[in-house]
Amino acid sequence: MAPVNPKLSYHVPVLVSEAIQYLITDPSGLYVDATLGGGGYSEIILSSLNDRGRVIGIDRDSEAIEFAARRLSLYADRLTLVHSDFGGIDEVFDHHHVNSIDGIVFDLGVSSHQIDEPERGFSYLTDGPLDMRMNQKDKLTAWDVVNTYSREDLADLFYYYGEERHARRYARYLAEAREKNPIQTTRELAECVKKWTSPNWQIKTLSRLFQAIRIEVNGELKQLEDALVKSGRVLKPGGRIVVVTYHSLEAKVVKRFVRGEIGQSQNTETIYGSDSEFKQITKKAVAPSDDEVKSNTRARSAYLRVIEKKAA
Repeated sequence: MAPVNPKLSYHVPVLVSEAIQYLITDPSGLYVDATLGGGGYSEIILSSLNDRGRVIGIDRDSEAIEFAARRLSLYADRLTLVHSDFGGIDEVFDHHHVNSIDGIVFDLGVSSHQIDEPERGFSYLTDGPLDMRMNQKDKLTAWDVVNTYSREDLADLFYYYGEERHARRYARYLAEAREKNPIQTTRELAECVKKWTSPNWQIKTLSRLFQAIRIEVNGELKQLEDALVKSGRVLKPGGRIVVVTYHSLEAKVVKRFVRGEIGQSQNTETIYGSDSEFKQITKKAVAPSDDEVKSNTRARSAYLRVIEKKAA
């Protein structure tokens, strides 16, 4: 396995020092990096633990697993890397005979590497195939969504996942455009949207629509719900879940989980918080510093929340 340049970055993790400060409650414990990326979080977690502390790193992108394996080779005896989506984290725990964990961290959204590689099809700033799959073994692609979803389904997608006010309008335009020729690339899709949008709103609109398609392709919100519930079950009392979100839809899932609206008994008392097994220990979401945003512009929309499992 070829060595990796330690200065080379596959993904620049956000709010790392803040996340580690909250995450580690036992330096001998077992921690999960549910969004491994290039291994940035895992590297700092491992360096903060003692020689009995361990990390399980999970990513649905095989390229991330390969990169992190090279980067973290010095910690190989305390690190387990798993190619899986985090929605199936219960199967990861079962396979590796994990009954309890001390903490888990989620750095949601798309990795820097995925955005920067045109052939992955995540960005409207470069030209590439309409793909957007985080796991390239998955069947559904952005091409399928853009070219085969009904006008009504596209409108719902843009409204709920993109929070786009003019969702029906864009769904209609898109359906009319693809009748002439299928839309093949990110540039073709971006040019269509720009043609229908005032210059002052093009960037925001493109961001919303591309976000909506990406969330659909990867099932991101359902994945997050499943992962929070399943990891919460094996989290030790006093253990913590650290989540870095990038948009309001992700934040809403986290808040609903803390209130007991996801995965716990659905009686009225639980839904409104009194019986939830978890509590948020950051009163307000933690934002990156101005210096971090200057050095990494992708951090500007990030917010960190910390959830703790209550004592039994």
